[in-house]
Amino acid sequence: MNKIRIGVIGCGNISGIYFENLTKLFLHTEVYACADRNRERAEAAAQAYGIPNVWSTEELLGSEEIQIVLNLTTPEGHFEICRQALLQGKHVYVEKPLSLTPQEGRKLVELARERGLMLGCAPDTFLGAGLQTCRKLIDDGFIGEPVAATAFMVCHGHESWHPAPAFYYQKGGGPMFDMGPYYLTALVSLLGPVRTVCGMARTSFAERTITSEPKFGERIQVEVPTHVAGTLEFASGPIATMITSFDVWDSTLPRIEIYGSRGTLIVPDPNTFGGPVLFKPAGGAEFKEIPLLFGYSDNSRGLGIADMAECVLRGGKPRASGELADHVLEIMQAFHTSSDTKRYAELETSCERPEPLAMGLMRGVLR
Repeated sequence: MNKIRIGVIGCGNISGIYFENLTKLFLHTEVYACADRNRERAEAAAQAYGIPNVWSTEELLGSEEIQIVLNLTTPEGHFEICRQALLQGKHVYVEKPLSLTPQEGRKLVELARERGLMLGCAPDTFLGAGLQTCRKLIDDGFIGEPVAATAFMVCHGHESWHPAPAFYYQKGGGPMFDMGPYYLTALVSLLGPVRTVCGMARTSFAERTITSEPKFGERIQVEVPTHVAGTLEFASGPIATMITSFDVWDSTLPRIEIYGSRGTLIVPDPNTFGGPVLFKPAGGAEFKEIPLLFGYSDNSRGLGIADMAECVLRGGKPRASGELADHVLEIMQAFHTSSDTKRYAELETSCERPEPLAMGLMRGVLR
């Protein structure tokens, strides 16, 4: 069976599930090499997952044997490593966000287009069973015409559990840039691109104290807004209300709900691949759970790059595309821009709704 050779740069916390799925689940991916600033960490990953080569970042980017670079570095490294990989003639898939600014994201999209290469970006949770089931219900008219939506991600930050939470409160962090990609990518995949954003944001607490190990007691100076709220107008008509916050101790808010002319759809947590899908038709007595209609309900991180690998083999456009990620990046920035300027933010980017998965696919393939 044909496999696409992947080189992974960055062997930190998120890399484990990628290595697991790319080596064991997907049928057309082969992790051929890995690299990390900490070579011991790369060597440990190679031993654990049977990766044949441990290289420096420069060696990996320059290798003619690598077809796709998977960039799992921290956000400040996303742009430059993606740029270098594209210049070396590699297709690229990167963890979210695509870059720190929409301007950098656009440069990557344009560079990939100029070079005839594929650019993709997490999250790929919208390709999981839960959100794909919601997509089919909407496309098949179960809720009628979508008219509105809500999306809420509220918690009290990561300093109580994350071993190194400081970067969540620095440039490129905050609740919108940390978790917004999951919610906004889900909404765009369900309702299409966004046209206008109106946002408000605040930094509720100037300092945070870490209560997790190993940095218990250290203090974090907060550089970014930690409560971001606003509305989105979709090009197709619906209006959504969204809140992302690191300032809420607890809540009973839903994750995402879609409201249509014929009913309401409760969408599962967009940071997961499965979860319950609930539907209540107009005039119905209660919400009923809809059976998941697709595969990949477990932790299937890597769906996006596996889909890209199949596009390399057979043609087609990756569903978790750079254009989608750049549009989501501009939406996130637009909340902050609107808040700063006290004006609506009109978006410059757009994208196509990603192609839905087909039903009945064999496990391990996407097309």
